[in-house]
Amino acid sequence: MDSVSQLIKDFGFPIVAAVGMGYFIYFIWKWVTETIEPVISDATGTLIGLIDRIRMLDNDLIRLNQKLNVVLTLKEQQDINEDKIAELREIIKEAGLKTEDIEKTYSIDDLKKVYKEEKDKQQ
Repeated sequence: MDSVSQLIKDFGFPIVAAVGMGYFIYFIWKWVTETIEPVISDATGTLIGLIDRIRMLDNDLIRLNQKLNVVLTLKEQQDINEDKIAELREIIKEAGLKTEDIEKTYSIDDLKKVYKEEKDKQQ
C-alpha cells in the first residue's frame, strides 16, 4: 500500500488512476479475446448447425404434410368410388343383368345402355 501512496505523491492521483484504468482495460481486453471469443465462436458454429437441422426438419414436415394430404384425398376418392360401385352393383342386381354385362359397365350411363339393350333383346 505504501508504494501506491508514494506513486500518488510523486505523479499525482489522475496519472496513477489513468495507469490503473489502462491496466484494467488491458486485462479485460486480454480476458475477452483469450477466454470469451473462442467460446462464442464454438457456440456460433453449434447454433448455425442447429438452425440448419431445424430447417431440414421443417422441410421434412412440409413434405410429410403434403404426402398426408395426398393420402387423405386418395382415400376420400376411393370411398366415393366404392360407394358408386356398390350403387352400380345394386342397380345391376335389381335389373337382373348377367355377369358379362356387369364387366361392360363403367358408369351409370353404360348401365342404362346395357339395360336398354337387355330390354330390346327380351322384346
